[in-house]
Amino acid sequence: MRQEEFKMERTGLVEIGQVIPITEGKLPNSYYYTLGKAYAMSANYPVGNRIRSGEGKVVDVKETEKGYFVTVEFDE
Repeated sequence: MRQEEFKMERTGLVEIGQVIPITEGKLPNSYYYTLGKAYAMSANYPVGNRIRSGEGKVVDVKETEKGYFVTVEFDE
C-alpha cells in the first residue's frame, strides 16, 4: 500500500473511508494529481514516483496551521 498527502482548501469535501478517483496532470519534468472533482491537489512528483492507481481510499483528514490535508491510500 502506498499513502500520499493532498492539500485541501476547506473541510467537509471528503470523508474517511471514501474511495475517490484521481486525475493525473503532466508538467515538463513531473506529474501532479487532483483528488476527485478538484477537492485537493498533490505536490509534484518526479517521473519515477508517479501514482499508477486511478483511485484511492481516504484514510485521514487533518487540519494544520497550513491548511487541511487528506491522506489517501493507493493499492500499489
